[in-house]
Amino acid sequence: MSLPIIALCTGLVLVVAYRTYGTVLARLLRLSDANVTPAVAMRDDNDFLPIEPKFLLGQHFSAIAAAGPIVGPIIAGLLFGWGPALVWIIVGSILIGGVHDFTALVASIRHRARTIPEVVREHVSPRAFVLFLVFIWLTLVYIIVAFTDITSAAFVGSQALENGQVVKGGGIATSSLLYLLLPVAMGLLLRFTKLSLSAATVIFVPLVVGAIWVGQMIPMDVEGWLNMSGPDAQKVWDVVILGYCVLAAVAPMWLLLQPRGHLGGYFLYFFLIVGGLGMLFGGRPIEYPAFLGWTSEKGDTLAPILFITIACGAVSGFHALIASGTTSKQLARESQAKIVGYGTMLMEAGVAVLALSCVMVLAKGDPLTGQSPNLVFAFGIGSILEKVGIPAVLAISLMLMAFTTFVYDTLDVCTRLGRYIVQELTGWQDRKGAWIGTILTAGVPLFFVMQKSLDAAGKPIPAWRTFWSLFGASNQLLAALTLLGITVWLVRTRQARWPLFVTGLPAVFMYGMSCWALVGLVSKAQVAAVAWVGVILLGLAAWMAVEAVLAIFRPTRVEPLSATP
Repeated sequence: MSLPIIALCTGLVLVVAYRTYGTVLARLLRLSDANVTPAVAMRDDNDFLPIEPKFLLGQHFSAIAAAGPIVGPIIAGLLFGWGPALVWIIVGSILIGGVHDFTALVASIRHRARTIPEVVREHVSPRAFVLFLVFIWLTLVYIIVAFTDITSAAFVGSQALENGQVVKGGGIATSSLLYLLLPVAMGLLLRFTKLSLSAATVIFVPLVVGAIWVGQMIPMDVEGWLNMSGPDAQKVWDVVILGYCVLAAVAPMWLLLQPRGHLGGYFLYFFLIVGGLGMLFGGRPIEYPAFLGWTSEKGDTLAPILFITIACGAVSGFHALIASGTTSKQLARESQAKIVGYGTMLMEAGVAVLALSCVMVLAKGDPLTGQSPNLVFAFGIGSILEKVGIPAVLAISLMLMAFTTFVYDTLDVCTRLGRYIVQELTGWQDRKGAWIGTILTAGVPLFFVMQKSLDAAGKPIPAWRTFWSLFGASNQLLAALTLLGITVWLVRTRQARWPLFVTGLPAVFMYGMSCWALVGLVSKAQVAAVAWVGVILLGLAAWMAVEAVLAIFRPTRVEPLSATP
């Protein structure tokens, strides 16, 4: 099998799934433009604002995709071979991930754009609502830990290319800083001038590319400036990134989150188009084995590790937080939920397959297989761009910057959502509460990324590697609990059996795989905090499951026809 065949077959399967199963789901959920969405009914031009689907699509896609569909497939592909990873990405995104995202978005718009935990409070129990919030907050903390550390790793050291040129980590850091300043300028211009979004896009997208080029010319070399080692410099960047998260989480959405998400969406479109063309016409053969066995060289078994390592790209509980937290407040018509909810999940599966192709073209003993996933991704896609005339340094810098861009989308959204949860649990809804919730959400990850873990040989273990499996397991368990809550809502309001199969069976599968993985992680944990958090997550999940089963047998009620207040 060749890359072009895989690219064509994957694209065809995802398109057919969208046109068939996506349509079936839309009918089962009874989407109708006659129902007024919360964005229209509750419009305040701040949180609630209907926007054109082409803009909402990019914003939602950028927010859910982030670095997850890049890191997970690369790690799993290297562990077990690209075959099992490819199958899980395709099947998981169509039958579980897409269903999860689509139904979470519809559940939110049918409940006045409230979040999934609030839907759970209404249809399961107030106690389940609190359990769900605590579970989500812990999951967000570990997402922030994993992505902060993997981002800071790209800001230190350098990578020498085959032609002798060097990609400087400090240059990626400079580009990242410039990238964060550009959306702020864009947000201010959109807010206080007559500049249209289309014109802003034409202006700022090229500026982002220019920032990548400039970054390598004026690198922010923390190692040299402070005369410290790479690992110590990485800790400095961890602090800087988490400081950014604090500021971004309390900033108005129009100032940073929305313009940055809009620009990030174009990065993703560019990646999909160029990567897809590269798979079709790049001419690189598949060298990595399709299957390496049921147990990896590190002793991990394919089940359940595959299903929690590849989270984003197949199914991710984090997506439900985005769908019900921000996207549902901007959806202009119910019919758009199909492309925004189900369609973007299938697009993310395409991103995951492209990331996996970076593993496919490597030889088994290639030194790059021992590098972090962001470097595997950057060199893989960068080599494709080089074949179309883009200089190697710029191509690889572009991909590292794209990776960092995706991570920023995750980091500040997670911090903001964590702040919402702390405020919800404590009742501190004023500005002081916002700052306390934000600092707490970023402060706990800071504690973890500053810890030093050593392997059996006494070598440092990167924080992202230590916490990735826990992030994956908790994220997938979050998806299972979301599907469980949605199943309760649909069963109680529709009085039908189809939700038991469409959302119920995926919930059971993800619940089983996630708990299985968590039990293994707890028993093998080298960091005490990982073990304790794993035990807490298992306890919360078990309690939630009991609450959901009890709720199903309570008296049912008829679902309202519209979310209009």
